[in-house]
Amino acid sequence: MTDPIRYRNLGAAAGLASAALFGAGTPVAKLLLGEIGPWLLAGVLYTASGVALACWRLVRRSPRVRLPRAQWFPLGGAVACGGMLGPVLLMFGLSSMPASGASLLLNAEGLFTALIAWLVFREATDARIVLGFGLIAAGAVVLSWPGQPQFGGLWPSMAVLGACLCWGIDNNLTRQVALADATWLAAVKGAVAGPANLLVAFALGAQLPAWSALAGGAVVGLLSYGVSLVLFIRALDLVGTARAGAYYSVAPFFGAGLAVVLGEPVGWTLAVAAGLMAAGVVLHLTERHDHQHVHEAMSHDHWHTHDDGHHDHEHAEPVPPGAAHRHPHRHPAIAHRHPHHPDSHHRHDH
Repeated sequence: MTDPIRYRNLGAAAGLASAALFGAGTPVAKLLLGEIGPWLLAGVLYTASGVALACWRLVRRSPRVRLPRAQWFPLGGAVACGGMLGPVLLMFGLSSMPASGASLLLNAEGLFTALIAWLVFREATDARIVLGFGLIAAGAVVLSWPGQPQFGGLWPSMAVLGACLCWGIDNNLTRQVALADATWLAAVKGAVAGPANLLVAFALGAQLPAWSALAGGAVVGLLSYGVSLVLFIRALDLVGTARAGAYYSVAPFFGAGLAVVLGEPVGWTLAVAAGLMAAGVVLHLTERHDHQHVHEAMSHDHWHTHDDGHHDHEHAEPVPPGAAHRHPHRHPAIAHRHPHHPDSHHRHDH
């Protein structure tokens, strides 16, 4: 059986790379806000990611995705919550509260993601994972602490927290369909959420900015929203929602690091946050979860190899060990014991 640590490390790498792309895009997006309104910019970012990924799939002649009927509901819920309702609530909150309070409240996304995964979807966890998540979240709070935060009243704060809740729901629902092609999922989310935000922006009187600003927004959208989302979906598949969300919470560190590269001074908050986040990631990477568990019989379609202990079905033509391929296949019911993580094949109860 393939070493599960490899899959955990791949999931961690995907989650951290996703956070790096999203976090690095934040200071660049702030520069663009001088020329593009926030709602219009959100539409440009999402639309660019959706269009670029769709074109990428066409160029590569990626196979058509046939999502099972039962998975259309979680996908629709993820798009509605994360791509449409979340940005609306965020814009409402930001319009009536200072950025100092909003930057702190936005850290609630990771908390909501983890709580929903643990309490609603019963994702496996332990004290090590909770402590690691807490350290990463504490590092994010340190980075965003403005000194004397101002929240501008109850309703703006509730709107920002509502946006974080929507994104937490989005992350957990996306995990339910994470076995589907990640580029397809990200393209669908961008293609739906982007135009929806553009329509709202134009309805509120937004005007097209200069082409240079649009081009900059398109590049940020492709990398920080498109490629970043593809990597995050991969992390969801490999390590589960709470752990992927914890790695994604490191995004503010990469944003702060890029800001330093762009000329901002290095402060004590960056060093403290780096230490807290590093300790949290180390706790996650040294996790060992091992017990007897049962896999129920199931059928699905996703990329897999025949050396991981869960895919030993036969083919009409031999498939070399370790060769990644995808096709509809069935898993028989099986009970066994080995180290594992809450990936898409280990969602059993504890």
